[in-house]
Amino acid sequence: MSSLPTQFAGVTVVTKANVYFDGNVVSHTVLFADQSKKTLGLIRPGTYHFNTAAAERMEIVAGHCKVTLDGTTTAKEYATGTHFDVPAKSGFTIVVNSGLCEYICSFLP
Repeated sequence: MSSLPTQFAGVTVVTKANVYFDGNVVSHTVLFADQSKKTLGLIRPGTYHFNTAAAERMEIVAGHCKVTLDGTTTAKEYATGTHFDVPAKSGFTIVVNSGLCEYICSFLP
């Protein structure tokens, strides 16, 4: 059984979506009382590159993707219930071959 959360209580949700790559990647920001922040989103099929300012943990809620972290050449596969971490001031390329990939992105300290 996955340890991914199915809901967040006591949060503020920013209603304006974060829209990337002509609407192929869309997320909403969730703000927590402890000042932490997450985004909840989905990725349509395609190949996308993201740069990171802060360190991030990407948890795959549904679907499947392949990820290549900047500075590496090997793509790793991630499915529902798995996660990958991205260092601050770095980036990653994510590939979704079919369906939707849903994720929770946590911004790490």
